[in-house]
Amino acid sequence: MSEDSVSAQRFAHESMAVLDRIAGSARDDVGRAAELIADCVRADGVIQAFGTGHSQAIVLELAGRAGGLVPTNRLSIADLVLYGGDPPSVLDDPLLERRAGVAARLYDLAAPRPHDLFVVISNSGVNNVIVEMALEAKEHGHRVLAITSLTHTRAVPAGHPSGKKLADLADVVLDNAAPRGDALLELPGGGAVCALSTLTGVLLVQMAVAEASAQLLAAGERPPVYVSANVPGGFEGNLELEKRYAGRIRRTAS
Repeated sequence: MSEDSVSAQRFAHESMAVLDRIAGSARDDVGRAAELIADCVRADGVIQAFGTGHSQAIVLELAGRAGGLVPTNRLSIADLVLYGGDPPSVLDDPLLERRAGVAARLYDLAAPRPHDLFVVISNSGVNNVIVEMALEAKEHGHRVLAITSLTHTRAVPAGHPSGKKLADLADVVLDNAAPRGDALLELPGGGAVCALSTLTGVLLVQMAVAEASAQLLAAGERPPVYVSANVPGGFEGNLELEKRYAGRIRRTAS
C-alpha cells in the first residue's frame, strides 16, 4: 500500500464506481422501496425517518427538504429534550443510542399513525436504539425500510438482546455498499479514511423518492413535494401543503 493510494482523485474514482454500481444493481430494491413510500403517501401516511450519528445526514436528505416529499418527519434522539421534557444534559451521554427504552420513548413522542412508514438508517445496523426502533415499528404494524451496509452488518455481532439486526427486521433493505467501518481508502500501515455511506445513502434515498414519485404520477396522483423556500412563493406554498399533515410533521430550526 503506497501513499499514492490516498488522494482526492482516488476517492472520487472509487466512490463514483460504487455509485455507478448501485445505480444498476439496486434497481429492484429501489423499486420495492418506492412502493412502500408511494403506498404510504396514498394512504395519507407520514414517512418517519430515523438515524443516529452521521446517519442523520440521510434522514435530513429525506425529511423536510426542497424537492422532497412533504409527508416526512425527522425522528431524533434530541426529541427526548425538544418534546419529551428531558434536561439537555441527557444528550451528554455518548452511549445514549445504546440504552434500552430510548426508541420506545421516541416512538411514543412521534405518535405515528398506522399507515406511517418507518425509514431506519444505520451503516452498521446493530446499535440498540436502531434495532429497537425497527422492532417498535414492526410491533405496531408499520412497514420498515432500512438503509444499511450489508457488508458491515454481516461482519459484526448483533448489539440488541434479541439478536436481531436492522436488516433482519426490514420489509425492504437498501444496501449502501459501504465497506466494514465505512471508510473507503486504506492507509499505509493500517486503518482507512473517507467514509462512503453518506454519498451512497443519499443516492439510494433520492432514487427511491424519484421512483415513488413516478409511481404516483403513473396513477394520476401529484406527489406532494416541497419547493425551495428561497424562491418567490416557495415558503407560503409549502405551508399550504403542510396543513394536510398538521401536528404530524415537525419542522424545527436546524
